[in-house]
Amino acid sequence: MFEYIERHLGEALDVEQLSQVAHFSKFHFHRQFSLYAGIGISAYVRMVRLRHASYRLVFRKHERITDIALDVGFENPESFSRAFRQAFGQSPSQFRKRPQWQPWNEQFCLPTMTRSRKMEVKIVDFKETKVAVLEHRGPPEQVNDSVLHFIDWRKQSGLSPVKTSRTFGVIYDDPNTVEPEQFRFDICGEVAGEVPRNPQGVKGRTIPGGRCAAIRHHGPHERLGEKLYYLYRDWLPGSGEELRDARLFFHYLNLRSEVADHELLTDIYLPLKG
Repeated sequence: MFEYIERHLGEALDVEQLSQVAHFSKFHFHRQFSLYAGIGISAYVRMVRLRHASYRLVFRKHERITDIALDVGFENPESFSRAFRQAFGQSPSQFRKRPQWQPWNEQFCLPTMTRSRKMEVKIVDFKETKVAVLEHRGPPEQVNDSVLHFIDWRKQSGLSPVKTSRTFGVIYDDPNTVEPEQFRFDICGEVAGEVPRNPQGVKGRTIPGGRCAAIRHHGPHERLGEKLYYLYRDWLPGSGEELRDARLFFHYLNLRSEVADHELLTDIYLPLKG
C-alpha cells in the first residue's frame, strides 16, 4: 500500500479508493492502516505529498511551484502553499531558497516495516574507487544542506559530473544510537584524479575494494535503514561471513533530481573479509 501511494500521488487517494485497492472495507482498512503505520491514511498521504514536493523544490529548481503542487496531488497552488506553510513554517518559495530541515525532519517519520522478509543478497567484488568527499558532521536532518554544497562543488569544478560519475554515500554511525552532533556521513562523487583545494572543503579519498555483500533498495532513501537492519540482523548471522574493517556504503544509481522517490535505486555494500 505504501508503494501504491507513492506511485499514484496525482490521484485522489481517498479512503474509499485505497480500501478497494487493499480489498478491505473502509472501516477495516482505516483501522488496519492506522495500527500498522501509526498515523491515519489522510495524514499519511498528505505527508508523502509534501515530502515529494519539498525534495523537488530544492533539487529541481527549474520546475515551477505550480507544476509541483499539481503533480503531487494538490488541487491548486493555494492549498499547497497553505499545507506547506502549516507543516514547515515556510512558504514553498522560502523553502526553495533556504530550506529549514529541522521542522521538515520532524514531520517526516515514515512507518518502520517490522515484518522480516527474505531479501536477495549477492556477494560481489567491488573495485577500489577514487572519490571526492564532502564530510557531513552533525544532525542527520542537515545532510541535505551538505548535499547542496557538494552539488555546487560538482558543478563548479567539473571533476565529478553527475551524468558520467557515480555517486556514493559512506555511513559511519547509526543515527538512532549517537547524539545528533556526532553523526558522520560522507557524500562522495567518483573522480579520475586528484581533488584540489576548494571553498566547499571537498577532499580526495578512496573507497577500498574487496568482497562485499550487496543488496538493492528500491524506493525512498528514508527506508534504507530497513535493508541495513536486514543485512546485520537477519542475513549476516547465518551467512558464515565476517565483516571487514571498512565502512558500509551506498551507491546511488539515480538521484532525486532525476526521478520520483518510488523510482530511486540504491545499492548497499557491506564489506566482508576474504
